[in-house]
Amino acid sequence: MTIITSKANSVVKNAKKLHQKKYRKSTYLIEGWHLFEESVQAGVTIEKIFALESYRDQLATFPQTVWVSEEILLDLADSQTPQGIVAIVQKEEVGLPDLHQGKFLFLEDVQDPGNVGTMIRTADAAGFTGVIVSDKSADIYSLKTLRSMQGSHFHLPIYRMPVAAFVEGAKKSNLPILATTLSRDSKDYRDLSPLENFALVMGNEGQGISSVMVESAEQLVHIGMKGRAESLNVAVAAGILMFYFS
Repeated sequence: MTIITSKANSVVKNAKKLHQKKYRKSTYLIEGWHLFEESVQAGVTIEKIFALESYRDQLATFPQTVWVSEEILLDLADSQTPQGIVAIVQKEEVGLPDLHQGKFLFLEDVQDPGNVGTMIRTADAAGFTGVIVSDKSADIYSLKTLRSMQGSHFHLPIYRMPVAAFVEGAKKSNLPILATTLSRDSKDYRDLSPLENFALVMGNEGQGISSVMVESAEQLVHIGMKGRAESLNVAVAAGILMFYFS
C-alpha cells in the first residue's frame, strides 16, 4: 500500500488548490467524517478521498481513496485537528429559485463564513425552502463555511444571485420581502403574523441591509431587546426570526 508523504505530489498539489475560490469551479473539498457521510447519503459524486491508512477498513468500498501521511492530511485540511479524512466532491447544479411560493432566507453581502454557514444550517433546521446568497457574500464552498453548515447544503438548495436579480425575481413572483433593520418604519417581529410565503433578508455584519433592500421590502422588521446590547450577531438574529416565521 502506497502512502503519499510529499507535498510536491501532483495529486496533493491539485487538491490543495481547492482551498482557493478561483479553483472551485466544479469541485470542492470537504473535511471530516460527518461531512463525508453526509455526502455519501446525499449521493453526490466523490472524486477523490484522502485518508489515513488506519481507516482502510471503513473505506474499503471506495476505490478512489488515496492514502496519505498525517502531515499531508493536515496540509489539505483547514482545521488544526483534522478527523482523518478529506475528500474532493463535485458541486451539484442549482438553477434559479422558484420564488412563487416558499420560505427563503436571503443573505445580503454577509462576509463571515461562520455566519453564512450557521444561518444556512439554521434555515435547514427551521424547514426553510431554500437559501439565497448574494454574489458578494462569503463562498459557501470554503472549508470554514462548510464546517459551519455541517452538511445542510446537502439537504436544501442554496442559490447565488445578485441583489438586484433577487429583488426583481421576488417582485415578479409577488413574494413578500421581510428585511431586518432598525428604523422608525420597522416593526418588532412579535407584532407580525407568520406568513406562508416570504423571503427573510439578513444584511452585512457592519453595514446591514442596502438602501435598495430597504426600498424593496414589504416590511422592515427588528428584534426588540430588553438589555443594553445595541445589536445581536447576525446569525443569532436570523435564528430567532427564522424559527418565529417558520
